[in-house]
Amino acid sequence: MPIPEDVTGDEIDKDVRQELQSLPKTLAEDVAKNLVMVARLIDEDPEGAYGYSKVALRLASRVAAVREAAGFAAYANQKYAEALAEFRAARRMTGTVELWPVMADCERGLGRPEKALDMAGAPEVHKLDKAGQVEMRLVAAGARRDMGQLDAAIVTLQSPELASNSVQPWTARLRYAYADALLAAGREREAREWFAKAVEADRDGSTDASDRLAELDGVEFVDALDEDGSGDSEASAESADDSAEDGDKDGDRDGDKGGDED
Repeated sequence: MPIPEDVTGDEIDKDVRQELQSLPKTLAEDVAKNLVMVARLIDEDPEGAYGYSKVALRLASRVAAVREAAGFAAYANQKYAEALAEFRAARRMTGTVELWPVMADCERGLGRPEKALDMAGAPEVHKLDKAGQVEMRLVAAGARRDMGQLDAAIVTLQSPELASNSVQPWTARLRYAYADALLAAGREREAREWFAKAVEADRDGSTDASDRLAELDGVEFVDALDEDGSGDSEASAESADDSAEDGDKDGDRDGDKGGDED
């Protein structure tokens, strides 16, 4: 697959670069460039990212960072069995537990929420950092919802991290998940409160909490222009002309009849 000229491979994380030092220099550069493309495309073009991950995997399947990148690219394309296999391979190579939450979410994607819950209660969870533990809580709550256990999902999300007023990288997503679970359980007033709190914490727009909040408040967003950019304006002009004609016919009567300005 083509690599843009501005991609040098030096953009990758220093830890990944260190892993690639086990490869011949030219091969390491090629793998690095493909990994850069995976990272660049995974949000906007997951299919493209998946393609580059397959190239990197073909070049260096024994590098843990490559297996991990391939796992995330497959995950972004909802290829959960493939993603899980790659994450397991990366974990075997590194011995770390940081991929545990996303592995559990792959189990959810494969229709095995019970397995995800088993993983949420495993000893590995205690080895995760705070961000990883919050992620595991989100996955466990999702598994509860998969099983129709809405109240249990709500309880799962109740935690010191949820109650904290400090804003961390996971805060918006945690509050959003809690609000969404409350809404699914029919607790609309509480859901609105937590969607509002999610909006406060969502500094980079990682959730659609503002849209959900507006929906609960009955706010509708309508485009001012139709597809050709003229229809609504023409309709408004025609309405104004008709109103003016009515005004002329009725003499002293107010022509707009109170409708157009509102």
